[in-house]
Amino acid sequence: MSAQNRSRRRLGALVVTSTLVLTGVAAIAAAPAQAASSTVVITEVYGGGGNSGAPYTHDFVELTNNSGAAVDLTGWSIQYASSAGTSWTNKITLSGSIAPGGVYLAQGASGGTNGQPLPTPDATGSVNMSAASGKVALVTSTESLTCATGCATAAGVVDFVGYGAANDFETAAAPGLSNTTSATRKTPTADADNNAGEFEAVNPSPKTLTTAPPAEDPVPAKIHEIQGAAHLSPLNGKLVGDVTGVVTAKSGNGFWFQDTAPDSDPATSEGLFVFTSSAPTVAVGDAVSVQGTVAEFRPGGSGGSDNLTTTELTNPTVTVVSSGASLPAPTIVGPGGRVPPSTVIDDDSNGDVETTGTFQPATDGLDFWESLEGMWLGIDKPQVTGPTSSFRELSVVPAGSGLRTARGGILLQKTDSNPERVLLDDVLAPVPDAKTGDTLAGTVTGVLDYGFGNFKFLVTQTPTVVDGGLKREKTTPSSLVQVSVATFNVENLDPSDGAAKFDGLAQAVVHNLASPDILGLEEVQDNDGATNSGTTAADVTLNTLAAAIQKAGGPKYAWRQIDPVDGDEGGEPGGNIRVAFMYRTDRPVKFVDRAGGGSTVATTIVADRFGRPHLSSSPGRVDPSNPAWEATRVPLAGEFTWLGQPLFVVVNHFSSKGGDDPLWGRVQPPVQSSAPKRHQQAQSVRTFVDQILAKDRGANVIVLGDLNDFDFSQTAQILMGSGRTSLINLPQTLPAKERYSYVFEGNSQILDQILMSRNLQPGSSYDVVHMNAEFPDQISDHDPQVVRVIPLPSWYR
Repeated sequence: MSAQNRSRRRLGALVVTSTLVLTGVAAIAAAPAQAASSTVVITEVYGGGGNSGAPYTHDFVELTNNSGAAVDLTGWSIQYASSAGTSWTNKITLSGSIAPGGVYLAQGASGGTNGQPLPTPDATGSVNMSAASGKVALVTSTESLTCATGCATAAGVVDFVGYGAANDFETAAAPGLSNTTSATRKTPTADADNNAGEFEAVNPSPKTLTTAPPAEDPVPAKIHEIQGAAHLSPLNGKLVGDVTGVVTAKSGNGFWFQDTAPDSDPATSEGLFVFTSSAPTVAVGDAVSVQGTVAEFRPGGSGGSDNLTTTELTNPTVTVVSSGASLPAPTIVGPGGRVPPSTVIDDDSNGDVETTGTFQPATDGLDFWESLEGMWLGIDKPQVTGPTSSFRELSVVPAGSGLRTARGGILLQKTDSNPERVLLDDVLAPVPDAKTGDTLAGTVTGVLDYGFGNFKFLVTQTPTVVDGGLKREKTTPSSLVQVSVATFNVENLDPSDGAAKFDGLAQAVVHNLASPDILGLEEVQDNDGATNSGTTAADVTLNTLAAAIQKAGGPKYAWRQIDPVDGDEGGEPGGNIRVAFMYRTDRPVKFVDRAGGGSTVATTIVADRFGRPHLSSSPGRVDPSNPAWEATRVPLAGEFTWLGQPLFVVVNHFSSKGGDDPLWGRVQPPVQSSAPKRHQQAQSVRTFVDQILAKDRGANVIVLGDLNDFDFSQTAQILMGSGRTSLINLPQTLPAKERYSYVFEGNSQILDQILMSRNLQPGSSYDVVHMNAEFPDQISDHDPQVVRVIPLPSWYR
């Protein structure tokens, strides 16, 4: 399975600048505060992180250095106690220095999954603060306080805040808080030891003090001047004012607005997001004037380093000039409007697109969509190129885009990653279920955003789906003389999936794959699946699938596999994922059992007295001690006979693409960090195949499985080999429009492959059975494949 694990959605924007002092800057230590602190003060306390309605995922405490020199915080701590508590063991240990006037962010615990990530914190800990009432102390050591009250003047305490119903505070308690408010110091540079007078309950704003309005007046600016013809705003960090436009859409923590008097440069966007933290009070159609600080928000916080930023206004002051204005006509993307580049995502950057390359929206897809960031857009009758995902995203393209598959998708090619694609997202309105080949009616409108490595078209009304009539394919049964061999990724199969999953797979095997003689299965899990109990056996999983196939009217299947070492081979945690064989017992296909195989035992090639190759153990694992298979499924080799003729089959599941740079990320060209490991894995399997062919150049060999790489990749080329013993890569024998088994973010692509020795080509037929990847109601995210061959004796060949 190649889907990425990720949090659900983008909820807003924030400033991510940091003034943590760098190495080499002098630092001083602050004396314990017996009166108002003149050095480091607590400027914000927030305890609702992750809770219902929270704008941020974690609790935090923000500090500011009001002195004229850097302060070394190493060995200091932030300590917390409940409103009436006397235990101060709940703390965050600090390190590093804070520059004069700088801000230091300490991240605490999370109460749930709501909100967006904090800016990159300078310290982290497990402090779990109350969202309503509590006590926070900044202390020059990590030794826990022992005071019950009067803690503000205890030894080592630099600053102290009691909020809500706290029984200890400076003078009087700061206001009570909630999941959506923090205690924020009204004047960051002042500390009069009065929590009530100095703090107010307002929207949380971590690390925003460094972007406070300068003494001079804000810079008047138009939206296109803020956006600029670049990935980063030329006014980043500046206070701007008199920014005018009409509100086009709003979310739970901000709104988009657009200038109705655009400039003549298509490279500069006329739309912009305003981050209000909580629900905005404006309405769609309001003409507004906004003052705020220009910021570049990078989705994902410190974990989103591959993401582009979005340009936004933060800490805004919004004036509604009039209401009920007409929205500007949407800028049409596609025929009759702004036509996206057809092949190139980016071809001139060298690393970070924000600092290298030339901004050229007419030729580079990355720059094209950036030039429309935040704008009110429309696509006429967009065509669906992939099914609605579990994240409620739907890939579409304008009419007439790219090399289309035979069933309405768009094909990923070596030199064309399809920059026409954009993902509809359900942040503002539900996205409907749709499948490849469908069309959306009329002009679909929305605003353009970015997140999780993709540009996102946020629809404001649920589009209507026009059925494209796509049906699930069924393959042709094999003849009496052909043995059929299939590969099928069954997507983390284990008994806890329930009868519906097994019955669906059984129907696919029987009716869509025509009950192949040999099934190479990928992603078979142990008997208790994600439960990490030490179980490695998968007999219940495989027996349940075999029984479901018979229940569906299919033949009886036997199976062979080898249990992995517990926890060694990746996949879903606890599931002990592996590959396996199933084979029919009613056809003249026989499995040749040879004892001696094991999870760490390599099967080798031995010769009989006639010099013919055999496996030393069958089933047997291929090269299991090779570091290439660390945390990855080890291939399984099986020796079969068909009408008495030998057939060697190797089923594989190579390492996933997890960790690779996204196609639409800030690093261009994207770095495929996972590829070298797949190259090593391909070489391991190729060496094994060469050992068979060295003993019999005419041996019948099939290599199949989920290779997690493309038919044009180096991985595939290594497996194929060269010369007289090269294997035929069957996807490459298909017309380009048929060459896919998986759909990822709307790109149809090959990840599963079948390769075979050249002597099997006469009388063979091959089919990718499109029945899963293009549909939102999948039983697996991969399409199975089947090849039908006639194994012949070496002397005949």
